[in-house]
Amino acid sequence: MREVAIVGVGMTPFGELWDLSLRDLIVASSLKAMDDAKVDTVDSIYVGAMSSGLFNNQEHLASVAADYLGMVGVPATRCESACISGAVALKAAYLDVASGYSDIVLVTGVEKMTDVSGDKAVAGLSTASDDEFESYQGMTFPGLYAMIARAHMEKYGTTRRQLSLVSVKNHNNALKNPYAQFKLKMTPEAVESSVMVADPLHIMDCSPISDGAASVIIAPLDIVKERFKDHRIVKVLGLGHATGSIALHTRPDITNLDAVEKAGERAYKYAEVAPSDIQFAEVHDCFTIAEICELEALGFCAKGEGGKMTERGDTMPDGKLPVNVSGGLKAKGHPVGATGVAQIIEVTEQIRGDAGDRQLKDVNIGMAQNLGGSGGSSIVTILKGE
Repeated sequence: MREVAIVGVGMTPFGELWDLSLRDLIVASSLKAMDDAKVDTVDSIYVGAMSSGLFNNQEHLASVAADYLGMVGVPATRCESACISGAVALKAAYLDVASGYSDIVLVTGVEKMTDVSGDKAVAGLSTASDDEFESYQGMTFPGLYAMIARAHMEKYGTTRRQLSLVSVKNHNNALKNPYAQFKLKMTPEAVESSVMVADPLHIMDCSPISDGAASVIIAPLDIVKERFKDHRIVKVLGLGHATGSIALHTRPDITNLDAVEKAGERAYKYAEVAPSDIQFAEVHDCFTIAEICELEALGFCAKGEGGKMTERGDTMPDGKLPVNVSGGLKAKGHPVGATGVAQIIEVTEQIRGDAGDRQLKDVNIGMAQNLGGSGGSSIVTILKGE
């Protein structure tokens, strides 16, 4: 297997992008990544998207991408796995390059979620849960994560204020991200006085409905060292992928995101590193409780300590482990198919030293952790500067 590096990144702003269609988003972020890598063609294309059929009445995105990028004839593949669709696309592209089948590969994650009403968007997202036992019964993702939050609070003493501090941190981080959907300075009181969605979660605990696309170009490390010299090289050091039970009621402990734990263990083993080697992380904060549970599942703290880790300030940009410096899904936005690729872009730009006002000091190893549904799937990717 060949070693693989990221040579180009590009993304659109995240938000309510009324003037851009699904295909516009694919083309815009893809061309930015190709321009960043200084390539005008690729050997293969992978597109990650969860619900383009439900949101936009458009499936077959592989053909759409190749066609509207002017690359008819290039092999293209669409990948879907709920909110980790973009990360799954990256994994497939990684294996394509590592195997030697392709050299230069484009990965684009995309979702256009505002083409339907809010209730239809919620219904579309709910297809990532267990239909028979959850969504058919009226359960939505805020409700599922509210149950996780309530169980975590009862079992470990996690507080309402600790949940709020996740939102405050990520919103304040997003103030420095030009691509973020929300530029709102947040306080704990503002989170706790916002509209209740599903007790104990308020609207400011929840990631938004978003449009957007994110793209990367990857290539074999040896070719990158020869041909791509405009940026610091960022290598894919490790990658772990796992699934969990799709429904909460079949899990032994709903406070433990076992798919994240398994994916993390596999990524650490592949990369030959430990949690203590990770200098910063982008994790899947679809809800504030998710970030807390993921800190625990990834081994950054003991079970039940994620809230305390947040309250101590360990996850702040100047803390022991900066988490979601981009603003995370909560404030950067969450166009579900694009999220996994956008996380990779943030880690890449931080390692390159290209993150602008939100640049961390002296970072060389970072993690992106992407979660599907309420924990039915997860991918962990570890990147390192060369």
